[in-house]
Amino acid sequence: MAKILLTGCAGFIGSHTAERLLSEGHRVIGIDNFSKFYDRKIKEKNLESFINHPDFEFIELDIRDKDAMDKLLPESIDLILHLAAKAGVRPSILAPEAYINVNIKGTHHLLEWMCENSCRKMFFASSSSIYGNQKLTPFREDQVDDEPISPYAATKRSAELLNYTYHHLYKLDIINARFFTVFGPRQRPDLAIHKFTKLIDKGQSIDMYGDGTTARDYTFISDTVDGIMKGVSYLLENEGVFETINLGNNKPVTLKDMIATIYQKMGASPQINQLPMQEGDVNITYASIEKAKNLLGYEPQVSFEEGIERFIEWYRSN
Repeated sequence: MAKILLTGCAGFIGSHTAERLLSEGHRVIGIDNFSKFYDRKIKEKNLESFINHPDFEFIELDIRDKDAMDKLLPESIDLILHLAAKAGVRPSILAPEAYINVNIKGTHHLLEWMCENSCRKMFFASSSSIYGNQKLTPFREDQVDDEPISPYAATKRSAELLNYTYHHLYKLDIINARFFTVFGPRQRPDLAIHKFTKLIDKGQSIDMYGDGTTARDYTFISDTVDGIMKGVSYLLENEGVFETINLGNNKPVTLKDMIATIYQKMGASPQINQLPMQEGDVNITYASIEKAKNLLGYEPQVSFEEGIERFIEWYRSN
């Protein structure tokens, strides 16, 4: 089994990924900086199920701090699973420099660290937002994707390109995986499904931006983690790798249908405030997953409706 450096291990996707890596026998070095983007206590709770696992080591560390990385990280790592990022489309419009520092400079620090410490493999979490407003759907990895419409999207695309440069120059094996609206237990509290569920549970109205026809390719957390694990295995088993893949569900759901599903599953009557569309939001995300299927055997299993049921069950028990 491999020794894996997992960045962003205390986050939503990171904590689920850590559990899966440990369950499959890997040794995990987890790092997180407990960003103030949301309450530190939430991330600490995410860590509870594995913080004392004998094959897990936690280091509180910020990838913007290269000196700390050089000092604190072990020299021998088989693969970096890079999930850490400053997230959020709308906040990136207000504070783009912070996104550049974390998502581009932080990724650059990891690439430099890999070269200095003979770590040859990285799985990088990119985003469906890099596609911008594409005219052709579903989005394929070989489509032109250099018209991002938010600083967050631009930083994720920039990191993808930087990864290719280091693959070309230093022969690093890298997979860029574009995640499509991941949801499920432990989802960040600022994201729509979590936020709407909380408001409905309190009997409060929700804000719907636009006419409800925008759509997202919601992907349940266990399917995303399955794609991550398949990507990790592919990297560990192969040399000369540089691939970009979509990890989505291939089934977009409109905003109005998403809202209706949550209300229906919670047994509540809709209370909706319709507001104008917000800057930076794309009209649709829709993943072609043929490449991930062919390359990795990726096959999503959880429907949107089942995923919402599982999320609500988790929410009510927490």
